[in-house]
Amino acid sequence: MVFRGLVALLVSAVLASGCTSGSISPRGTASVAQGGDALPSDVERIVGPAYDAPQLQAFVHRVGQRLVAEAGVPGSYRFFVLDQAVANAHALSNGYIFVTRGLLALMDDEAELAAAIAHELGHLIERHAAQREQARRGVMDAAVNAALKSGSVTVGRSVARDGLIQLRRYSRDQELEADRVGVGYIIRAGYRGDAMITLIEKLRRQSNLEDQVMGQPGDSREPSALSTHPGADDRLVVLRGMAGLGTKGESGRPGYLAAIDGMSVDDPPEEGFVRGSSFEHPVMRIAFSAPRDFRLYNDHEGVLGIGRDRSLLYFTCAAGSVPGRLDDWMRNRLQPTPTDIQATEIGGAEAAIGARPRGSDTGLSQVRYVIIRRPDGICYFNLLSNGPDRDRRIAAMVEATRSFRDLTPAEAAALRPYRLRVVPRGNASAAALAARMPYPDLKLERLLTLNGVDDAAGLARREQVKIVVP
Repeated sequence: MVFRGLVALLVSAVLASGCTSGSISPRGTASVAQGGDALPSDVERIVGPAYDAPQLQAFVHRVGQRLVAEAGVPGSYRFFVLDQAVANAHALSNGYIFVTRGLLALMDDEAELAAAIAHELGHLIERHAAQREQARRGVMDAAVNAALKSGSVTVGRSVARDGLIQLRRYSRDQELEADRVGVGYIIRAGYRGDAMITLIEKLRRQSNLEDQVMGQPGDSREPSALSTHPGADDRLVVLRGMAGLGTKGESGRPGYLAAIDGMSVDDPPEEGFVRGSSFEHPVMRIAFSAPRDFRLYNDHEGVLGIGRDRSLLYFTCAAGSVPGRLDDWMRNRLQPTPTDIQATEIGGAEAAIGARPRGSDTGLSQVRYVIIRRPDGICYFNLLSNGPDRDRRIAAMVEATRSFRDLTPAEAAALRPYRLRVVPRGNASAAALAARMPYPDLKLERLLTLNGVDDAAGLARREQVKIVVP
């Protein structure tokens, strides 16, 4: 593991800021992709590594190049699959376009892959990134001028806030424009015209599933005035109002399903695996369990946990030595100085626990820091609870950190990523297929979302279905 340095490790350790710092996994050099081509290391530092599956990379690259050639898109582009489980697609201004494993798992055919790529091409062709940057600079210049002329920082902040809200709305308009441009590309390339619609419907189902996992009502993610993207419903209304978006055109489902069969649906092993409310890292050989109602989100920076009452947990590790006792280091180095500091032992290692003093910056929130010494650095948890039951809740969260432990070599070796498999449905019922999914809850809902259908009847119309297996 490549640890982050200890400088300023916990100085700004309130959880909200902690989730953008830290390092939880190693990164290699340039990633292999596109049948032997490589993602340059300077690009990888920006977007993360490509997925090590040359045949899949070649498939995605071929679809992208077909789209560019047959739709007559000007410019030169390179297409990669990123080794990430979250569903996403994005582009860089130098012509690199990326889709993640998570997005590939949700999609049902080649036409939807083309739609995702076409949307990103639309952003590049319309120069949306450059337009947003120019608009952002204009907002900042206006805010500075307002502050200087009025002599009031408050006035400047107000101008900046209003300008940034308008900029975000502007970005939402650009998303709709990228949809419109992308639809033209996929139709000209011979794909079915409604592929953008079915893709967005799948993203909406995934969003609703994530709400269910968190115990929230479905369709709860309506865009706010601060949203940078229009909601799925807004995009679907606009797309369904466009002419010519029927099912005519190529789908390419059999070849697409063959390309993604066997693909990992987990984070890379060097990032560690989320298993329900537990986190297990086969490379670092560590594990811990959050309270059972927590949903864990893992990425290169660390592990973020969100409880159903919106309590927060953040975990990461850092390299470097901490001289002396951990409780003394916490007492002498952290600002504001934690209260109720106690030396303890967690997982057989030295540890320290402290509370952030309550004040204007924390309000009624309960914040705890838990630091655990490692042979090559430290690992730490930042915990926050501000609900009506925050005192009891924070105590339970601190107790959960005591589950942190070393994995045995055998336990670490046994950890494998979950994989997507395409199987004949045969006579199997939706319930029987769902029972094979290796998740602790919402098995049927996860199966239906993975296959882009709303109910068991929709699944019964499929000859082949996607499932996840250990």
